[in-house]
Amino acid sequence: VHARDVVQRLIDDRVEDGMCFQWQSQLRYYQNEKTKSCQVNICDAEIMYNYEYIGNCGCLCITPLTDRCYITLTQAQRLVLGGAPAGPAGTGKTETT
Repeated sequence: VHARDVVQRLIDDRVEDGMCFQWQSQLRYYQNEKTKSCQVNICDAEIMYNYEYIGNCGCLCITPLTDRCYITLTQAQRLVLGGAPAGPAGTGKTETT
């Protein structure tokens, strides 16, 4: 449902350029054709995907708040800083990070 809402918002806002913030703020995966390496992009952060796998965790409901958390944590990683999601139990903090 969230992905549908994001696509609809991109259409409604008439996002036609890859440099628009509405597109840049989405978590995207790219694969380098030459090296076959994968990288994760969001805003101006480009992070190499290192194929970490912690198991098949429970279903995470993606919301606009999850998107904001992704942006905040990846920007902190880009700046070589840390992040500590806080909130009540059972709200998806562990699954998000």
